[in-house]
Amino acid sequence: MKLSSQNSLIGIGLMSGTSCDGIDLIAVNFEQNPKCISYNILDTRFLEYSQEQREKLLKADELSGLELKVLDNELAILFSKEINSFKSGKTWEAQFVASHGHTVFHEPSLGYTMQIASGATIAALTRLPTVSDFRQGDVSLGGQGAPLVPIGDLLLFNEYDYCLNLGGFANISFKQNDTIIAFDICALNIVMNELAMKAGLSYDKGGELAKSGKIIDNLLEELNALPFFEAQAPKSLGREWVKANIFPILLKYKEHNSADLLCTFTEHAAQQIAKTISGKESTLLVTGGGTKNDYLISCIKKKASTTKINHSETELIDFKEALIFAFLGFLRIQEIPNTIKEVTGANREICAGAIYLP
Repeated sequence: MKLSSQNSLIGIGLMSGTSCDGIDLIAVNFEQNPKCISYNILDTRFLEYSQEQREKLLKADELSGLELKVLDNELAILFSKEINSFKSGKTWEAQFVASHGHTVFHEPSLGYTMQIASGATIAALTRLPTVSDFRQGDVSLGGQGAPLVPIGDLLLFNEYDYCLNLGGFANISFKQNDTIIAFDICALNIVMNELAMKAGLSYDKGGELAKSGKIIDNLLEELNALPFFEAQAPKSLGREWVKANIFPILLKYKEHNSADLLCTFTEHAAQQIAKTISGKESTLLVTGGGTKNDYLISCIKKKASTTKINHSETELIDFKEALIFAFLGFLRIQEIPNTIKEVTGANREICAGAIYLP
């Protein structure tokens, strides 16, 4: 039975990314008609994690089962508090919450993925139906559980040839012979922020530190030689892959300063991204925090000169992932499949997400 038979619903989307910078909240009104689904952004908010919260999330994969369950509940309480504050006194009234949660484990080849921030707790504390746990169903059907954003790219942003998100990881979606292709390209802010922190910065604002550095040729060659970059889609990345593959390589070059390491990693990321989008003349929508890294964007532009890069309004740059997870929640409530099997590699498409009632 459908949770709602309405064709117009207002939802709150939440996103906590792998870069652990904070929580994106967005309120969106979705309208469904026979030809398309449209959206209208009503409000947005960003909550920066405290240093203590950030450190907890960065080390979440090292916690005991009990400690992880405590963090799962703590994060859900924090999310609920922010949702209640966000919707208080507004002219709009939310009818559901769609929470991506925060990814701790992602090993689809072993059949599991885990995003914490209990949906049951959020539903109880906000008194709103809550959709969460979007990835596990797809993974259980042999899929990567990622990327899930392409369904939004296909239905909400189809005027672009490519949709590129620059977050903890860089991922892309595009149409090819009437089929949508999407995958993770490379690690991005999850590594760049780590390198910046070693220089005493929370992140490399505008890519200024990277810009001041020099490329370490041997490091660049090692990064580009990782087998993942030759693997065919569907494919996805997680923190485990970064810890097992990227950090050990960077450790071999620890005598180099942060500027040179960042410069080299930026060059590596730009090369991998440009390799994906280069070719015929095309248009590209770029969103995510990495869009504000001017040095990274300039490197991509130099290497993909045939591609017209579109910077959308700041609201969409910062909140597109939260918007699309709200959209995934809307589709789940309407019992419309919200995964694409060709993208994730699953054996069928499903209405992904668990619904918790208040």
